[in-house]
Amino acid sequence: MQTRRQFFLGVAGIGASAVLASRANGLQKTQSFAGPMEQDAYRPVKLAPIAGAKPSMTDEKRDELEHQIKCQCGCVLDVYTCRTTDFSCSVSPAMHQDVMTLVQGGHNAAQILVAFQAVYGEQILMSPLKQGFNLVGYMLPSVALVVGGIGVAGLIRRWGAASKPALATAGAGLDATPEELASLNAAVRDDS
Repeated sequence: MQTRRQFFLGVAGIGASAVLASRANGLQKTQSFAGPMEQDAYRPVKLAPIAGAKPSMTDEKRDELEHQIKCQCGCVLDVYTCRTTDFSCSVSPAMHQDVMTLVQGGHNAAQILVAFQAVYGEQILMSPLKQGFNLVGYMLPSVALVVGGIGVAGLIRRWGAASKPALATAGAGLDATPEELASLNAAVRDDS
């Protein structure tokens, strides 16, 4: 008969050997916050430096810009967050280097975003552009909230209007004398 300790040591040994075997076979991929990383997703973003230009923004502004650019490693993070939290990612440091090079070349934030969009497409942005069909996504929640509020207000008014006649006729169907109603009313007032 096997003890509990021997059983758990055996299970741990089997698990450890499976992990070692998968690493030896090269089956284990680098894992990111949102799944397997695509380390080959990086594409260089280059623009010629502006002649005689100085860096176009401070480090803080550059970090704000990197919060608008989505890392392409397969995670759902922006470049700044990915490079400062997921140290197994090789894509976000390369993209950060491109941003730094463009900033040193004198390009402003809008030019840098356009350059990244030219290479990666609109999916490079953390939020869609506010133009064309994307406006529906920006405006639909507000419109739905206003329409829903108007609908709820109308429903409340309708319920209020329907309940007023019911309250007025609530006592009409009772066979009670005025003295009985007065004594009932007095009893309700005294029961506080």
